[in-house]
Amino acid sequence: MKTQAFFRTRLGSLYVGRCEELIKDRAISRYLGKVQLIFTSPPFPLNRKKAYGNRTGKEYLEWIQSLAPSLRDFLTPDGSIVIEMGNAWEKGRPVQSTLPTETLLEFQKKGNLNLCQEFTYYNSARLPSPIQWVNVERIRVKDATTKIWWMAPSERPKASNRNVLKEYSHAQKELIRKRRYNAGKRPSEYNIGATSFAVDNGGAIPPNLIEIANTTSSGPYQTFCRDSGIPLHPARMPVALAEFFIKFLTDEGDIVFDPFGGSNTTGWAAEQLKRRWITMEFSKEYAAASIARFSKEKAEAAFRNHGGNGDQC
Repeated sequence: MKTQAFFRTRLGSLYVGRCEELIKDRAISRYLGKVQLIFTSPPFPLNRKKAYGNRTGKEYLEWIQSLAPSLRDFLTPDGSIVIEMGNAWEKGRPVQSTLPTETLLEFQKKGNLNLCQEFTYYNSARLPSPIQWVNVERIRVKDATTKIWWMAPSERPKASNRNVLKEYSHAQKELIRKRRYNAGKRPSEYNIGATSFAVDNGGAIPPNLIEIANTTSSGPYQTFCRDSGIPLHPARMPVALAEFFIKFLTDEGDIVFDPFGGSNTTGWAAEQLKRRWITMEFSKEYAAASIARFSKEKAEAAFRNHGGNGDQC
């Protein structure tokens, strides 16, 4: 069996179907051993069903960890898997669940992967939740972070933080300009030389805390959905988050793979950064709407075709 792509661009392909089935399809399996980065945000392990089809509880853990060996097989020897995992709360209780962490640990174990680094994504604009505990009873603060685990078969996968440098602060720019620094031994016993921090390396090395206010409301995808009366995907990832890891862990021409495409943020970011991409999405409606990121006309055609084979570029 070889499934036809629902949508194609010069650099990528979007497929519609269940991840666990599509990864065995010849259309996808031909990429075994060729993917540089799997970047994805699976449905979160919530306690109630969402429109995008999340599993719950132990069923979720077993499902995600069962995919680990198969997804690992798609990677190049120096490839990476980056998974964003949201938090979960115990049903009816002001107690945070350990299920997301257990799931990540089981995924790492089943995939025989190294944990290269843990990141935290902080959405400074996120609305207060869980509502009962934060807004009503006021006994918790708002839950505004998610975990992101960078894993790889190798201890030294392809990566360069030079590709994701941040602009220097004003103070650091002044330090570089004046070429003076408060050198000497610190309480930690680390000895800093007089010019160690007065060298312009093109930017500052970013931390593993990524702060992005996920407030974009006027992009082509959002505009198309609003104008067409189509529901927006309820768990959209900010493009800047995908861009960060694609820049950090891949080069132009590399393949980026997202098995849980949603609104296809990963595919769009990869296309803009001149990477090849493959995404998969279970919902035809979400897949068709995501085409608007690339072409409003082709998204309209996909809906006219009732989610058939989409529209080929």
